[in-house]
Amino acid sequence: MEVPLLYEIVIIFLLSIFVTIVCNRIKLPATVGFLLTGVLCGPSLLGIVKDMQAIDHIAELGVAMLLFTIGMELSGEALNRLKRPVFLGGSLQIGLTVLAVAGIAMLLRDATYQKGLFWGCLVALSSSAIVLRILQERGATNTPTGRLSLAILVFQDIMVAPMLLAVPLLAGTLELSLQGAVFSTLRVVVVLGGVLLFARFGLNRLMEAVVRTRTREILLLSTLGLCLGMAMLTNHLGLSLSLGAFLAGLMLARSEYSMSVISGILPYRDVFMSLFFISVGMMLNLEFFLEHFVAIIVLTVLFIVIKSLLTLPSVLVQGYPLRAAIITSLSLAQVGEFAFVLAASGLAAGLFDMNAYQTFLDVSVLTMMLTPGLMAVAPRIADKVAGKRNERMLAKAEDHEGACAMDDHLIIVGFGISGKHLAHVARESGVCYTILEMNPETVTRYRHKEPISHGDASQPIVLEHLGVTRARVLAIVISDPAAVRSIVIEARRFNPNLHIIARTRFVSEVAPLRALGADEVIAEEFETSIEVFSRVLTRYLVPRQDIDSFAARIRQENYRMIRRMSASVNSLDSMVSRLPEMGVQAMRIAAASPLCGISLAQSQMRRKYGVTVIAILRDGVTQASPEPNDQFQADDVVYLFGKTDKLLAIAPLFSGPLRESGKETSPPPKAA
Repeated sequence: MEVPLLYEIVIIFLLSIFVTIVCNRIKLPATVGFLLTGVLCGPSLLGIVKDMQAIDHIAELGVAMLLFTIGMELSGEALNRLKRPVFLGGSLQIGLTVLAVAGIAMLLRDATYQKGLFWGCLVALSSSAIVLRILQERGATNTPTGRLSLAILVFQDIMVAPMLLAVPLLAGTLELSLQGAVFSTLRVVVVLGGVLLFARFGLNRLMEAVVRTRTREILLLSTLGLCLGMAMLTNHLGLSLSLGAFLAGLMLARSEYSMSVISGILPYRDVFMSLFFISVGMMLNLEFFLEHFVAIIVLTVLFIVIKSLLTLPSVLVQGYPLRAAIITSLSLAQVGEFAFVLAASGLAAGLFDMNAYQTFLDVSVLTMMLTPGLMAVAPRIADKVAGKRNERMLAKAEDHEGACAMDDHLIIVGFGISGKHLAHVARESGVCYTILEMNPETVTRYRHKEPISHGDASQPIVLEHLGVTRARVLAIVISDPAAVRSIVIEARRFNPNLHIIARTRFVSEVAPLRALGADEVIAEEFETSIEVFSRVLTRYLVPRQDIDSFAARIRQENYRMIRRMSASVNSLDSMVSRLPEMGVQAMRIAAASPLCGISLAQSQMRRKYGVTVIAILRDGVTQASPEPNDQFQADDVVYLFGKTDKLLAIAPLFSGPLRESGKETSPPPKAA
């Protein structure tokens, strides 16, 4: 029995495995491997695939599923923040690109304004599939540049349908009646209104009924049905498949069962996305490419430069710094997958000839292949280009605001959930602090509530303005790994005595950040794992002291390993690596603590608990090296030195009588 496309797909998958392994050996991303697989399988070389159109249709499902998962990852608050970047940034990016490219085409190629506008539409679109996939792989979807890229890509997807409708208009073949236009508009409004009503009143009930079946297959079928059904609906209305899938993801993101949905669809998304990249590689005509090699390379470079420059204003106008604008612009400097559909329509309508069409395809595939490399080097290019300009702009701004006059203060970089919590406890504890945030909307919202300012902390002049040379602690709680590394380097250069605490997502990033100068690095996946096992053991009624001891031991082993990895950085690090588990901890004595009223000698801290009391803070006065006969009192702050696990294990002694299995343990004996 012969199954259509089965032979071709099996050969494609086997070849992609080999090519991707080779690319991995030479440090190229998997996306490039899939594109090269497409070049090998295409008609220019091996000619394995005969029905490329069928492969293209399958590949479109991958793009739709990618946008579906992106939509599901957006919370209501995140989507609300994206409204301005979507409509302001997206419209400005497309408008400037279309007008500028149309003008260039009319000047250099003597094209009509219709053909110029059509070329502008082709250039304006970027690849949602490639950019969002790379952002997800790097964990950069929630960074400012990641959110900006997503916003502009969403608006481009919205504009695909009007561009497709404009092709016959530009070609002069459109027969448009007022009645037909009104009817089409009403149909779109009615259908989308029905979808919104279903999302508001029916979706949760449907998902609840599905989840109650406790059948994984039914849940997966429901997810795929909603995703592809919404995609087919928007496609029927003349919009793109991916836009419908994105809307379906947004609807399910509001459901309380969203987390049960997303895990099932990820494997299907990855398979179809791989086919999409392979199908793009198949479009490269090697014979035509070799004949016009120089012209295509020059056009590719010009395309990247021009599109990057035209995207910059759409980010800068929203108040973001030049560094973020450069990174976003280089990330979007490729041709989009929907431009191929638009190009095919333009070819059929006579807006350009076959040679121009093949040139466009070759340039498009090259820009897509170069995208992973461009996104990798974008932060370094942005640092070099944006540095001096940011210094001049900030210097002018500070003439009006004045420099930071705080001393011994806390600098918080990033005002997301972690930054807000840190600012709250700093305010409650009487710690002087200042906040730096790169999102201008957040700065505007909190300008009169918090000591917040706008800027890019990776720029030296910004850190200097925040008083980094006089600060005690710098807390970096942003989601951009490249920016975190730059901030650590610059802050350490300004102030060798500054205590730098950085947040990162993965344990693999801890050692590099410590090597760059961070004193403490909090890995989200590591701390989350500790929180998970702590809660599990709590449900099994394991004593709290044992749980804290387990957590302390795991932290101690983990950070000892990290210190060994970065122990050769400088003499200070090598000294710290010899005392990997030592630290200083402050403990407040509660009124119910058994320590109240007994002396330091009677507590037997060093012998029984393995810690040393180095100071006591009482009524605002610090007594260093207390005497053995000094007695503890309620509300004293005691400073302890010892191993990390010992410091954590002794904490319950200061809060009150230790309890285990419902019984109190005996307090330390008092003197007769």
